[in-house]
Amino acid sequence: MGQAGIMRLATWNVNSVKARLPRLLDWLSGTAPDVVCLQETKCPDGAFPVAEVGALGYTVASHSDGRWNGVAILSRVGLADVTVGFPGEPGFPEPEARAISATCGGLRVWSVYVPNGRAPDDPHYAYKLAWLAALRDALDTELTNPTPLAVCGDFNVAPTDDDVWDPALFVNSTHVTPPERAALAALRDLGLVDVVPTPMKGPHPFTYWDYRAGMFHQNKGMRIDLVYASAPLARAVRSAYVDREARKGKGPSDHAPVVVDADLIPTIESF
Repeated sequence: MGQAGIMRLATWNVNSVKARLPRLLDWLSGTAPDVVCLQETKCPDGAFPVAEVGALGYTVASHSDGRWNGVAILSRVGLADVTVGFPGEPGFPEPEARAISATCGGLRVWSVYVPNGRAPDDPHYAYKLAWLAALRDALDTELTNPTPLAVCGDFNVAPTDDDVWDPALFVNSTHVTPPERAALAALRDLGLVDVVPTPMKGPHPFTYWDYRAGMFHQNKGMRIDLVYASAPLARAVRSAYVDREARKGKGPSDHAPVVVDADLIPTIESF
């Protein structure tokens, strides 16, 4: 743990763990999270850089087919009861590598990469809504367990108009439609709390900026990388922030990490 009695949890769509490995390792060393949820790893499970992150004290659980998608959990406070996917998970047409969960230091952690949806009239949009509905059912069951829960990842939905840089430009686009936002609201209706991070620049805690047209430097972004916490975890949160610095420099991901500190004391568990 970075501080005594504090659990540091983070989530980051790295947009290829291999392409981002030097940046990831530097970030892990400097930020020292206890648990990290990664999305869009795009790395076959057998090729995940286990040795490199292991040298920093992390154990890895990965779920990826190596082409697209891919999720992982890195933990230095134990990694137990790893589950790949979830019951009832729909596919396109087959289930994809979009969800993994594990128990880390007394915290149940999910890393999720929600389907993009592409366009409201695309079959991928219906798949996205079905996927979110199935996730809701799976989390309803998960929440019967008293262990504190964090569902982290790239949800590909901006919860409100404040979570996009110009709502007028997103009319008739995915990520902001009422059905997508209703699907997120259904997760919160389970008792999950949206842990909204503090922005490092401007009034909005954006987590994603397109690579094109200088969007990052103009802060024209979206908040689509979320941490949804069960009530016990939400009450324990001390602080949360978007690590905008990790989006800067040469060869970054188009997403920034979200970092959450909570009053939990990890206990080492076996994997």
